[in-house]
Amino acid sequence: MRGKRKHWSSWLSGGMLILAVPLSLFPPFCMAAGNEVTADQAVSALENTFGVHPGERRNHIKGTCAAGEFVGSTEAHAYTRSALFSGQPVPVVARFSLPGGNPRVPDNAKIPRGMALEFRLADGRLQHMTMLNTPVFGAASPQTFFDDIVARKPDPATGKPDPEKIKAFRASHPDSLPQAEFLARNNPPPSWANSSYFGIHTFKFVNSENQVTLVRWRFVPQDGEKQMSDDELKSSPPDFLEQRLIERVRHGPVRWDMMLTIGRSGDVEDNPTVSWPADRKELKAGTLSISSATPQEGAECEKINFDPLVMADGIAPTNDPVLLFRSSAYAISFGKRLGGN
Repeated sequence: MRGKRKHWSSWLSGGMLILAVPLSLFPPFCMAAGNEVTADQAVSALENTFGVHPGERRNHIKGTCAAGEFVGSTEAHAYTRSALFSGQPVPVVARFSLPGGNPRVPDNAKIPRGMALEFRLADGRLQHMTMLNTPVFGAASPQTFFDDIVARKPDPATGKPDPEKIKAFRASHPDSLPQAEFLARNNPPPSWANSSYFGIHTFKFVNSENQVTLVRWRFVPQDGEKQMSDDELKSSPPDFLEQRLIERVRHGPVRWDMMLTIGRSGDVEDNPTVSWPADRKELKAGTLSISSATPQEGAECEKINFDPLVMADGIAPTNDPVLLFRSSAYAISFGKRLGGN
């Protein structure tokens, strides 16, 4: 029974977490107060903009599976009792991806890159981390995320988003600008291995004395951060990221250092579009090593719902409305995938 339970936890961890966490933390899946956007509406917007690909993710549909291990630093124990930082290797299933529901989105597009991790702790529990390679998110609220997806729906006449609708969206949603400006200034990386990935949200670390510390994290590549030149962007093929990662791990593990930023009283904790001041204390909390990579079809990461609220003891969410909303939307999308829709 224990092995079977662990197997299904990979499939159903999102639903299990929602049952385990007080429901007051989450908006109901298909209801919202006032005129707030619902998770159902957000998933439907993704389907209306990108189409429906049965059995596939509604967002971050194009991706690559990978696997490896994480060794946490015991220095983090001052802030968290999480078993993730025991100093012992923890198996990891990873997925690298591009946002949106277009399975043919080109790898040279100036959009974020994602890295999702499922840590499989020794006691059978799971810890998820879902990250982007931008230091901030593109929405401070679910409504902005929804409006962004709607604005990107292709014009039937051109097959592309209407630039005027995108412009109007930006003008009416200033919280979308920090991420858009970062992407405009920074070309994408030539490899998954040459990018940092940011946790985007603020989280709570809880130590053995129940003391709570606000933290943010990012994973910094030991291969170094690199950006494609403008000429490389123009000349690169539409699909290269997956094969480059597969070839890279043949020469040895790809590693990232997990850097933990320690918050102070008054630091923003419920708005993922706002960066913290640069003078905050940082420490190395561990090292992620990816030793294998493969196309996602039929691979381990394909069946996982990387719900960002799947957390083991010692790590907890803040009241960031986008973070809490993501879990509901992920569950709806996952349910449709399981149903073959």
